[in-house]
Amino acid sequence: MATLEDPLEIGGVTVPNRLYRAPLLECAGTGPDAVEALIDDLEPAAESGVGLICQGATIVRGEGGCAAPGMTRVHDPDFVARLARLTDRIHDHGSRIFIQLEHGGLRSMETWHAEYRRAHPDLEQLAVSEPPWQLRLLDRIGFLECDPHVLSTAEVYDLAADFGRAAARAVDAGYDGIHLAGANMGIVQQFCSPFYNHRDDEFGGSPEARLAFLAVVHDEIRKRAGDVPLVTKVPAETPAPPAPIVRRKLSLADGIEIARRLERIGYDAVVPVQTSVTWDMSIVRGAYPERAWDNEALREAYDAAFGGATRRRLVALANRVQSLQYDFESAWNEDFCRQVREQVSIPVLAEGGIRGREKMDRLLGSGGNESPACDMVGLARPFYAEPRLGARLLEAEPDGDEPRVVCESCNNCTVPQVTGAPGICRTPSVLRKRGELERAGAYERSDR
Repeated sequence: MATLEDPLEIGGVTVPNRLYRAPLLECAGTGPDAVEALIDDLEPAAESGVGLICQGATIVRGEGGCAAPGMTRVHDPDFVARLARLTDRIHDHGSRIFIQLEHGGLRSMETWHAEYRRAHPDLEQLAVSEPPWQLRLLDRIGFLECDPHVLSTAEVYDLAADFGRAAARAVDAGYDGIHLAGANMGIVQQFCSPFYNHRDDEFGGSPEARLAFLAVVHDEIRKRAGDVPLVTKVPAETPAPPAPIVRRKLSLADGIEIARRLERIGYDAVVPVQTSVTWDMSIVRGAYPERAWDNEALREAYDAAFGGATRRRLVALANRVQSLQYDFESAWNEDFCRQVREQVSIPVLAEGGIRGREKMDRLLGSGGNESPACDMVGLARPFYAEPRLGARLLEAEPDGDEPRVVCESCNNCTVPQVTGAPGICRTPSVLRKRGELERAGAYERSDR
């Protein structure tokens, strides 16, 4: 059975241990300070010993497709070449770095961000098919703006080629692998999901055809970037609202079958994720972020994003309801990961609510009687609270107290990001705990 300290091979690349920083929204953008901002965000995790750093969702095109303000784009070769400074810094610490590629499709800011929409009135969302009636209803009542451009067959191939071009540029800049944003309601999930995909060409009409986009993306990356490790999230839309609100969605069994087919296509690892069909708290489960919503300094920016005070209050109310619907559960993707791992021979990466070393050991099969649920464990929001968290988790004494993250899953870090604010912890009780640990030397590595 594996331990957290054991190395792992993913598609020919050896990762020095089985702890990874899961993709987060860095809000670095593509401006003159973007590379330094990414170094500031990502290097501390590598410095603390984390084996794999996954740079968060980066957009493969120069226009549209961003699900939130401040997302980095990787369409410009000159900008991507500058990212070699980031990859060099990560490699200096012995870690590996993968880049997550994405396009938001109907989740893009063109759909929900009022100020952005006004500034780009001619910018259409890219859609797999005509939007589901639920989104069209929200458009009619003025809560969203759905004016999509449905991709033609030729345009689907063009989009897949953009993923391949972005991957090739990233490899040239020193990235060790490619991570596709295959869940979290982005366009890849929209191709996979029967909720969104009603196409009647080769990219829709059956479960196999709905995976054709991922197959073409795989081929484009292989053609342009070579045999770079290729990882993707695998969605199961199990928390989605029940029928009759959502009749067609990806079941857990569907997600397992998707993982099996992706292995046959040639993907090197998968990340099974239970998510919803719409952008909600299914991927950031935890408490209602009251402190974030009550932040008067951000209120004007919230109003600009959502289109006024009334919409802001409605979004906050929905946020409160979802915090009850998606109550925090430790390692909520564990069962899904274990079932996928029993069906595939490629590495399975687990993330979502993993908060303590003991749980990590159990997921890897080294701390209990259950079969392993995964081959690698990832954390996301806890790195906002503790940028050098890896040292505490990897330096744990076998007979000592179990190291646990100080993150409270309160989500006060995530809501401000709709305004373009950086992803940082804003909860005083958490920051106090981090300060105490820093003063006690908890983030120092014994091998340094």
